[in-house]
Formats: sequence, structure tokens, C-alpha cells
Amino acid sequence: MSRQAKSHERVNQKKRTRAELLRAARELSAEGSSLAIPDVADRAGISRATAYRYFSTPDELMHEIALDAAALAIRVPDDPALDAGAKLEIVILQVLAMLEEHETTFRHFLAARIVEKGGKRGGRRLHWLDETLRPLADVLPRSLYTRLLHALSLVMGMETMVVMKDVCGLDAKESEAVIIWTARAMLGAALEEARDR
Repeated sequence: MSRQAKSHERVNQKKRTRAELLRAARELSAEGSSLAIPDVADRAGISRATAYRYFSTPDELMHEIALDAAALAIRVPDDPALDAGAKLEIVILQVLAMLEEHETTFRHFLAARIVEKGGKRGGRRLHWLDETLRPLADVLPRSLYTRLLHALSLVMGMETMVVMKDVCGLDAKESEAVIIWTARAMLGAALEEARDR
């Protein structure tokens, strides 16, 4: 197995572990149990030491459950008539609507992450982007495809909304227009680079 394949498998394993911990936490929460990290780890069948590497406090876990619930509403279109740009726009608009609806929660979560000096975040946006643009994985060289996903992740988070609203002074509709324009420019640049290779 190549180094890149091993790295990709490690990333996937981390995503699965995180998803299992969140699933267990949601179950315990629904049952009315308190969210102690050891209890969540036991329910998920994951070692407590590993669970603490993902979530250091119950508050952090609660934030993630709330964000995860909001994120479950995002749907990647499966209409074969839509090109990559159209699918990308649909997904980004869903993400922006979610951020707008839960803006206070996402701002608090972002602020907590900054104070913690960049604690590890879930890779939801990378998952959505990969699912949306997967047909391009056969068209773009792997390194370029990965770079495109990473670049587009810059326009799909609360960080982007903070810049649009607080720094640029834009409202939600104006922010959407700039973000969609930026995403399409990134996609166009990647496709052009692939054609030039």
C-alpha cells in the first residue's frame, strides 16, 4: 500500500472513530444520560484514551452533537444532469443557509476553538466536497483534486461568514454571491490546470 493510500485510510479511520463517538453521545443524550467521556467511549466500544483525543470535555462533545445535527441536513444532489459547478453551488448554498440559521452557535464554537488554539475539527465540509465533486476525481490528477477540495473548504465554514459579514460588511445575500463566485473561480482554475498538464 502506498504512503498516500495509507494516509487516506488513516483519515478515513479517524472519521469513522469520530462518527462512532458522536453516535454514542447522541444515543446517551436521547436516553437522558449525562455525557461523560468515559461513558460515551464505552457505548461506542472505543478506548477511553482514544475518546479523549477526539473530545476533551463533555461541553466540546455537546457542541459537536449540536453542529452534527445541523450538518445532517446537507444533501449532495445526485441529479446526473447537473455539472460539477451546479452541484457545488447547491451544496455551498445549503451550508451557508445552515450557518445563517445557527450563526450564534457556530460563532461560539469557532470562538472556543480559537481560544483552544486550533483544536481538531470534524471534516464535514471535506466530506461534502468530496461527495459533490467525486466525478472529477477521474478527471483531475489526485494531487490537484485534493488541493481543490482543500481550497474550497475555505469558503464553506463559519470563518468565511465572519470575514464576509464582519470584515467586508456584507449581508447574507451579498456574502453568498461572493462565496459562490470564489468557489466557481477555484473550480475553473483546477479544471484549466488539468487541461494544461
